[in-house]
Amino acid sequence: MEAKETAGEVRGLRPLPGGARDGSRAFEERLADLLRVLGVEVEPGPDFADAGRWQVHKALAGRAELPEEYFEALLTAAVYDPNPSFNRRFVEPALTAFGRRRVRMALLARLRAGTDEERAGAARAWYWTALSAGDRWTDPDDGASVRNAWHEAALREFVANEDPDVRRSILPGLPLVPRAYPAELHPLVERAVEIARTHPDEYIRERAETQVAL
Repeated sequence: MEAKETAGEVRGLRPLPGGARDGSRAFEERLADLLRVLGVEVEPGPDFADAGRWQVHKALAGRAELPEEYFEALLTAAVYDPNPSFNRRFVEPALTAFGRRRVRMALLARLRAGTDEERAGAARAWYWTALSAGDRWTDPDDGASVRNAWHEAALREFVANEDPDVRRSILPGLPLVPRAYPAELHPLVERAVEIARTHPDEYIRERAETQVAL
């Protein structure tokens, strides 16, 4: 059964909070790696992350073709960026140059086999790929299969993984209605709803109530 895109559909909710863990050092290391790949220099200091994001944007904005070695560096920076808004600086150029299907498959691999930090970051980055539906980032072969594979993997991870940052990050892009899944996954959907509605985290509880009503 096909599921609609969910990111961006729920309005009137508070934004996704930043990561519960302090991932700033890990992110800055990945950002520095990306800047080296791009051949851009940014002075170290308290504003390194903001300045680095801006330099990446200036270097890559609007470029339809990028060297192959940029792909992994961009995706890694996107996944490790703890800010669920600014990670867009890395997702967008990857989408433009490499296509939505490839970006999504790479994020799906991180969700399935990454660390908890990478799983949460992949979910935050996935949000921006959903918002690009229908525009220049849509590949001709990008049907429902990758999206549905993401929803199933995200559903299983949300239920099984008790890390609050992983659950927070997955939830905005996770349908919480049985009709979005094949019948064999309906019990798992019910379990996910139960977890979300009774979770100690206020953001998760609030988000769940709205998404269940869709």
